[in-house]
Amino acid sequence: MSPARVGVIGAGIVGPVLSIFLKQKGYDPILYERLDAPSDAGLGIALQSNGTAVLAKIPGLLDAIGGQILNNIYFYSVLPEDTGLLGASEHPRRLREATGHPLMAVRRPLMHARIIDFARQLGVPIEFGHNLEALEQNDDGVTVTFANGVKETFSFVVGCDGLHSKTRACLFGDMPAEYTGVTYCGGISPTPDLWECKKDPADLYGNGAYMIAIPMGDNITLWAVVQREPEAKEQWRAIDAAGVEEFKKNSPFVGWPYGAGELVKNSTKIVKYGIYDRPELKAWHQGRVLLVGDAAHPTSPHTAQGANQAYEDIDLLMELLKKHNPSAELPSTPMLEAVFTELERTRIPRTSDLVRKARAQGEMRTVVGVEACMRRNAAIRDMCSDPEKIRARFGA
Repeated sequence: MSPARVGVIGAGIVGPVLSIFLKQKGYDPILYERLDAPSDAGLGIALQSNGTAVLAKIPGLLDAIGGQILNNIYFYSVLPEDTGLLGASEHPRRLREATGHPLMAVRRPLMHARIIDFARQLGVPIEFGHNLEALEQNDDGVTVTFANGVKETFSFVVGCDGLHSKTRACLFGDMPAEYTGVTYCGGISPTPDLWECKKDPADLYGNGAYMIAIPMGDNITLWAVVQREPEAKEQWRAIDAAGVEEFKKNSPFVGWPYGAGELVKNSTKIVKYGIYDRPELKAWHQGRVLLVGDAAHPTSPHTAQGANQAYEDIDLLMELLKKHNPSAELPSTPMLEAVFTELERTRIPRTSDLVRKARAQGEMRTVVGVEACMRRNAAIRDMCSDPEKIRARFGA
């Protein structure tokens, strides 16, 4: 019997990993991406221990990805009325020691390119320039139509195509993304002299805004500022040269202490994007088509769990496929229904909880007004003294 042919939609940082797992388990995956080439969009990815635990199941992948292993995290207040170190946590190191899996920071474009290359080396076909247009299902498979006129038929299809998922729209209709009221603006900068000996991230909290900065080795630090402001489209693209210079000269963050101002002033690249949510889905599949990752449960990045939750989705999907279809042969519709329903039963409560926690973290970190900021700072001091509270902050 021939292996089941699987269409994977979206070649970001999720689709290639799913395709590798499927290939290793005997399926015949083909990966499709609407863009014409791998994207260099975005800045960094925080791979937490739950994410690296999944990636470690693919021999050699974590080594190929590389990245900076994190041990500690520091929390500072830049509020003039309450400036100083709020606390520090060894949570990343303790979690690594307890689980055997590290928390890593990776430059997103590098990670993307490396997992694409890894998938290709394992024989996964990747078709760029294929924008999903329509899905048509029957009892035996799914026919996928792309905007370039190509039609392909698969045993089942998995949508890994992110916040603006066309797979999701085909299944459940258009659901406009809702702006959350905050933007991310970040860059890549030389590491400030103050941080030369540090290899760990820092959170810096101000009035209505906060910054996270992660030294990446080789004298490079990634940073991102979250602030409340009018809508900015979520495009993950670099600001033009004039916009960069304007931000570097006139941004209020230029005056922040603890090296934060230096990061802004010396940035070699700046991107800006709004943070959006979509309505929660009660189901992630219809028939032979399943959504995973941000296509199913997009979340704001305040707990840095987006990619990691997508990898948890993939991990459970592969476990359930092994349980119900160990031969990787053509699955029946009832078999896929059992797999997808069991996945939803486990994953929807978990991801819904983390989406709510991420929203709450975003609200807490960007509070406005001195009194509210003082309460936030007190809460961070308390969090740093309690391992359970710091664990909840990471969502893992």
